[in-house]
Amino acid sequence: METPLVLAENNRIETERLVLRPVTLADAQDMYEYASDEETTTFVFPRHQSLAETRQAIAEFFMAAPLGKFAIEYKENHKMIGTIDLRVNPDSTAELGYTINKAYWGRGLVPEAARALLALGFEQLDLVRIFAIHEVENPNSGRVMEKIGMSKESTVYEAKKMRDRVVNIVRYSVSKKEWSEQR
Repeated sequence: METPLVLAENNRIETERLVLRPVTLADAQDMYEYASDEETTTFVFPRHQSLAETRQAIAEFFMAAPLGKFAIEYKENHKMIGTIDLRVNPDSTAELGYTINKAYWGRGLVPEAARALLALGFEQLDLVRIFAIHEVENPNSGRVMEKIGMSKESTVYEAKKMRDRVVNIVRYSVSKKEWSEQR
């Protein structure tokens, strides 16, 4: 199957506690709640300054090219608490990325959502490897990667500039074979 079709057919995924679904403008207030918080956004993107900025970001990033990008909705209260995406590359690999409202940190929700996308990537898209990166200064993100079965591959020092500072990046990954063996 072609990647866009598989992603379109799987644009809603349910887990025990979550619904992964397309991001819409109706999510703007929930997204602004965490996107305007410095602690939540420090390692991900510049903090949003207004609800209008969040609406613009939703339209430009999530709605203009929605495939592989999901809102994380918490079933208990139907609140959109973050986003997670699987960016598929032409070489049958993909990068996993995520952000979650700090009010929901420490509950295992990101690993739950990420496991669903690993299953999508390996079972439906037949990917060979899925990777994720985090800043060295953000080890909590690395712990999420370890919880979903990824192993540390490398650390790249002075990898890129983000918000006027040079950052070091750690890369984790899991191959389809490793993932299958872990299950």
